[in-house]
Amino acid sequence: MHINLLCVGRLGERYLEAAQEEYCKRLQPYTRLEITEVRDEPFRDTRSRAVVEAVLAREGERLLRRLPAGAHVLALDRRGTMLSSEEFAALLGELGLQGKSRIVFVIGGALGLSGEVLRFAAERLSFSRLTFPHQLMRILLLEQIYRAFKINRGEPYHH
Repeated sequence: MHINLLCVGRLGERYLEAAQEEYCKRLQPYTRLEITEVRDEPFRDTRSRAVVEAVLAREGERLLRRLPAGAHVLALDRRGTMLSSEEFAALLGELGLQGKSRIVFVIGGALGLSGEVLRFAAERLSFSRLTFPHQLMRILLLEQIYRAFKINRGEPYHH
């Protein structure tokens, strides 16, 4: 299975980069992992719906250009389906059984994902009704992917 995290923006903080490196290292025995970043769009005023929509549209165009053909796309969206770690593991396992060998998780920027990106996604997932910084969400997703592989292989996970 080849998993790609397609993300708006860079991590920017050394402690987040260290966490990402650690999970990438842990995932090496289980999957081919790729992390693709697209530039985030600068903005100042989130009170204007027009500004928000323009930012989301520009970031969405960048994301859609980087989606590999034939990939199964899962968008992280706070309005998406919430799963337990076991259900998330089962989802990844089922995708593998269905022959979906290329999985792309899309993480939006500070304002989320455009409607166009959300429509393109086969599924929308939410990790919580809480809002997380998109940089931290990347680390949470990597941890859950790692946990899912451990669960699916019946291996202990205590970290």
